[in-house]
Amino acid sequence: MPLSFEKSAVAMPLPSMNVPNVDAHLGDLFHSTETGGKTICCGFFRLNAGKPLVYDYDYHEMKIIVEGQMTIADETGQVVEASVGDVLYFAAGSRITFSTASTGLGFFCGRREPGTA
Repeated sequence: MPLSFEKSAVAMPLPSMNVPNVDAHLGDLFHSTETGGKTICCGFFRLNAGKPLVYDYDYHEMKIIVEGQMTIADETGQVVEASVGDVLYFAAGSRITFSTASTGLGFFCGRREPGTA
């Protein structure tokens, strides 16, 4: 299939990440079917105000904020206030803490199998 299309994808319902006391949601949208470690997966991640999400990346991922804002910190102490249009890269092995005062929505593309985040 050379082209995939999802109309109004930013409005798609996102399932909970099922992290206790964290209002975080993630849904995979598309993924490649390549073999040999070349699979990529994309979708949306939403975080709402409340307890932060601490996430350990075992894969490389890039994210662009498409709605709201997120505060993003890594294990070195670097903190970024990301808002609409900002792009982030998370290397495999990173421990990232996501938080927000209201809500934030990011579109991600990661080098992982679908459903494994």
